[in-house]
Amino acid sequence: MARDDEAMPDIADVTMVDVLRAVADPIRLRIVQTLADGLPHGKCGTHWDFGVHKSTMTHHFRTLRQAGLTRTVVAGRTHTVELRRDELDARFPGLIDALTTTNGVPSPGTARGSADRSGRRGE
Repeated sequence: MARDDEAMPDIADVTMVDVLRAVADPIRLRIVQTLADGLPHGKCGTHWDFGVHKSTMTHHFRTLRQAGLTRTVVAGRTHTVELRRDELDARFPGLIDALTTTNGVPSPGTARGSADRSGRRGE
């Protein structure tokens, strides 16, 4: 069961304004781009080496979760973060692709142009 500080909003309550406000910060946008590979990522690791303090990263993870972009899965002492990709794609079609595309080129690990979870290549 999630603690209150791990709670995320129902996808029906997520607004475009909340999502865009959350990803307006460059570090939070980079977190979303990293999570776009569809895999859960531990909250600790070199993939989060953005040159900020751990407490600052905690703030960014919380902001993304409260905006409805991510979910945190707690298993014992391990916390992993994952993008709510399927839910967000259904609510805001094309938004995650737009956020993970740089100058018209998909970022590595995004659905378009890379294998999805079923092994098929994106169109």
